[in-house]
Amino acid sequence: MEEILKEAKGVNGQLELLENKIKIKRKGLRSLMTQGLKGDKEILIKQISSIQFKNAGALTNGYIQFAFLGGKEAKGGIVQAIQDENTIMFSKAQQSDFEEIKSLIEKRMAEPEGKGTSRSEIDDLEKLAELKEKGIISEEEFNAKKKQILGL
Repeated sequence: MEEILKEAKGVNGQLELLENKIKIKRKGLRSLMTQGLKGDKEILIKQISSIQFKNAGALTNGYIQFAFLGGKEAKGGIVQAIQDENTIMFSKAQQSDFEEIKSLIEKRMAEPEGKGTSRSEIDDLEKLAELKEKGIISEEEFNAKKKQILGL
């Protein structure tokens, strides 16, 4: 099971950021009304070609929409975005979580192909794992420091 690095709950679904992909999950009545019985959808970050982001207003929801080669995302703004399977709508109160995920995804999209973890980062992670195995640091401390080292 892959670790969820960040998650955001929206009006008609939730978005999870994993190591190399995003997962769009649909739960709840509003999801059922706009998306039907569709299951979860996973999209590899390297396949995302663009992200459309509309801020929530005082009276309207915002949305985040992912486009990728071969995808058929809606192009008609908020009206079509409601039913698009690559879009999650969010309220003003939920927006900051989606902004953070968008920023993290864009950072990963900008990394050159084949960019791996540096030797010093690997050394730091190995030392960190040893500390966890010896019981010097907790699992939570390990995960927090690992995310910091990897820039997540």
